[in-house]
Amino acid sequence: MTARQAEAQRWLAQAADDLRFARHALAGRFWAQACFVSQQVAEKAAKAVHHHRTGRPVIGHSVHALLKALNAKAGVTDALLELGGKLDQYYVPTRYPDALPGVVRSDAFSATQARDAVRAAGRVLTWARAQLRRA
Repeated sequence: MTARQAEAQRWLAQAADDLRFARHALAGRFWAQACFVSQQVAEKAAKAVHHHRTGRPVIGHSVHALLKALNAKAGVTDALLELGGKLDQYYVPTRYPDALPGVVRSDAFSATQARDAVRAAGRVLTWARAQLRRA
């Protein structure tokens, strides 16, 4: 295994571990946290593919932008880009108490949003695993 592949696998392993945590947050009814961690899963999965393809780290936190930069050569579909955009909406408001003025974040997110986010993160992770299998 090359250093590039090893680094990609490290990012992918962390994404998979984070997905397990997101599922625990979902089961524990921590909706905002499940949404945030799901965004992190997809971000790390996309970064794993970047490492795999280029061997270089990539800067940024937008799942949509990370996926778009990979383009169609990496099997990035419009549906995957849409998932990335949805997950990006959870990056800031799920973390900071002042991101949604007058609202406590634990009251701002629903079970449906959390379930959808965890499902979306799983789809991005599945895609990333497939990309890393391609050598």
